Amino acid sequence: MENFNAELLLKEVEFRFTRSGGKGGQNVNKVASKAELYFNINQSLILLPDQKEILLEKLAARLSTHGVLKITSQEARSQLENKEKVSRKFIFLITKAFSPVKARKETKPGKQAKEKRLKEKKMKSLLKKLRQGNVEF
Repeated sequence: MENFNAELLLKEVEFRFTRSGGKGGQNVNKVASKAELYFNINQSLILLPDQKEILLEKLAARLSTHGVLKITSQEARSQLENKEKVSRKFIFLITKAFSPVKARKETKPGKQAKEKRLKEKKMKSLLKKLRQGNVEF
């Protein structure tokens, strides 16, 4: 989609940080390192109405009932790393949603593929006849 910059959308994003599970030892109980990114598609001032429709359609499985996209990351021990990972995931998702789907080109099977298929059919047929015991050579 033309004139679209995913980096600009990061200005409309809300970050929240909570305690993370997993590695981190005793520090995990004190530091809020899990990053959560929230993006309300309907309230975006940067997106055009048709862009909002595309996002609502393509990201429907990831949206809340209010049209809010939530992405989380808790892999890293530091809050900053998780925030960066969430931002990269967000940009990737938005860019992927706006990239056009490549149309599938129909192809026909080649000459060798046809010959191979027919040969395999004859072998299968011969095998079945051999099992019945009524083969004439």
